[in-house]
Amino acid sequence: MNNLENKLLKKVNDSPMTGAVNIRKNGKMWQRKNTKYVTISDRKDRGGIEIRVKDDTPFALIDIPVLITQSGLTDTVRNDFYIGKNAKVLIYAGCGINNCFEKDSFHSGEHYFYVGENSSVKYIEKHYGEGKGRGKRVINPVTQIFLEKGAKMEIETTQIEGIDDTNRVTRAILKEKTNLIVKEKIMTSGSQKAMTEFIVKLKGRESSCRVISRAVATEKSEQKFVSNIKGNEKCFAHIACDSIIKDKGRVSAIPKIKANHVEAELVHEATIGKIAGEQLVKLMSLGLDQKKAEEEIIQGFLN
Repeated sequence: MNNLENKLLKKVNDSPMTGAVNIRKNGKMWQRKNTKYVTISDRKDRGGIEIRVKDDTPFALIDIPVLITQSGLTDTVRNDFYIGKNAKVLIYAGCGINNCFEKDSFHSGEHYFYVGENSSVKYIEKHYGEGKGRGKRVINPVTQIFLEKGAKMEIETTQIEGIDDTNRVTRAILKEKTNLIVKEKIMTSGSQKAMTEFIVKLKGRESSCRVISRAVATEKSEQKFVSNIKGNEKCFAHIACDSIIKDKGRVSAIPKIKANHVEAELVHEATIGKIAGEQLVKLMSLGLDQKKAEEEIIQGFLN
């Protein structure tokens, strides 16, 4: 791996990479390592991998980063995660794209999670783009989640810099006594566009879901947040979308919630506004110029 690829890897992966590993580079598997509890293998029907975690796994660390440095590459994969019962898993994923030429570089990763009873999964995903070429950096992640009885999953997804276009879709089906938490951070600038959609069905009694989205749109960029939540049993869901717009940035939040049970409690909150003037004045009084003060406020908001 050269210096450029190492830099990209550090941008999208904070893991020590001491567990199971699968690194995909420019559309091909570059490095793989299995462990006692985790087996990674190629899919036979299409590009991508299957990750299997054994029942009763006390803890498993899995890293599956994707690196793209080839301009004009279209990379599409499907990765299936089969998490056994009573397992605890931490997964680091993400995609880094460097595009310094004229053609668009594109990555579409479909991740299917089949999480067994009473298992716990934390999934951390980062997307990053760079390069001075006119070719776009495009990432379209699709996440499908199936939680069996008592299972829990937490997702942290971050897109802070350099992705020109993205269409992010997360779908989930929650059974009895399951819990899903999603924390999303997205920042766009220039003429970038980002679309996020959450489709969650709470099918099981006492299932719950929380989605927290933080968005910053600056310059002429545009973001759209769509949530579609259905409660079919006694359940709870809380969706919160907080956004800052600057310059000519645009953000829209479109909620859709449907309660099909008298004990389904579904809440959607959305806040869109500019940087608070009192915060700006306070930081500028400490000696920061306006640009630096705005950057500090935005960083604090996203953190």
